[in-house]
Amino acid sequence: MTLQYLPVLLVVIGASGFMAVMLLLNSWLGPKPRHAPVMDTPFECGSPMLQTDNRRRTAVKYYLVALLFVMFDLETVLLYPWAVMYRELGLFGLVELLVFLVSLVVGLTYVWRKGALEW
Repeated sequence: MTLQYLPVLLVVIGASGFMAVMLLLNSWLGPKPRHAPVMDTPFECGSPMLQTDNRRRTAVKYYLVALLFVMFDLETVLLYPWAVMYRELGLFGLVELLVFLVSLVVGLTYVWRKGALEW
């Protein structure tokens, strides 16, 4: 029974050996890091950190637009299977889809009137 697992064991040993060889070659032949005070400071997206108060207000319009995108993306995820199963669902499926679409239109109208889509 254990003879069946011999190829798997050989692959694991070979992959582990290859990984060890690559790590050793990288540590011997690879570039050595030079430490500088600038390199030790954290940054994000290439811009240096600002030393300001962290309790300042931030605009949430970007996140609201992202949530709206996810909401309408999920709408298409629902519409595709509904279109495939339309004949089997019948009138009940049509009514359920219309209720869903009306709720989405009401939500979009609300967000539009609140000015969330204005940049």
